[in-house]
Amino acid sequence: MFLAVWMIYAADRLLDSRNPETHDLEARHRFHHRHRTGFLAVILLGACALVWLLLYLDPRALKLYVLLATLLAAWLLLVHARPTASSRRLPKELAVGLCFSAAVFIPTVARVPLLQTALLPAAALLAATCTLNCLFIYAWEHPSPRVQAHWTTRWATNHLLQLSSSLCALALFALLTLPVPYVRLPALACAFSALLLMTLNRLRNCFSTVHLRAAADVALLTPLLLLVR
Repeated sequence: MFLAVWMIYAADRLLDSRNPETHDLEARHRFHHRHRTGFLAVILLGACALVWLLLYLDPRALKLYVLLATLLAAWLLLVHARPTASSRRLPKELAVGLCFSAAVFIPTVARVPLLQTALLPAAALLAATCTLNCLFIYAWEHPSPRVQAHWTTRWATNHLLQLSSSLCALALFALLTLPVPYVRLPALACAFSALLLMTLNRLRNCFSTVHLRAAADVALLTPLLLLVR
């Protein structure tokens, strides 16, 4: 999963920066563009390693991953086929959250299909948390009016505090009402991540944009705290 996510991330950055003269690029896009040959080489090596690792994957999970990869490839094609029509593109922030959450839960629901319904609240909370992470980063990197963003992204970045508070409330509701440990623990982690993102937003003037972006990703590591006994 680490290899697949990194390859998708790097490929998306390379596609975003393939025509630097017509794009308003952030520092990460410029970095990928400057070192595109190296990134392409590592992506190729990662693809070879990924093919080998897939041989050891549960066949039931592999089928779901193939379906997810097909949907993701179609989405990337739609996003990058007409880069000048960025205001009409699909919201990348929402797609990232949904795809990442699906990838995380696929191995479990493939092995134990009966858990699909029970794990749905946890998967939805994780998707919302990952989407919130992307929205905060976009808001920090693109001050208003964000005319090039999808309309849903513009709306969401103008209501980040309300969305974060709602996510915390939903996560706490799941924590208090759902007795299943494998739903309650992810709910606790998502609530903590949302609180950290709101804290970073309040302190955003104390950090550079690059450091804010890194800290926003660190805020998603809250499940590690649940491993401490």
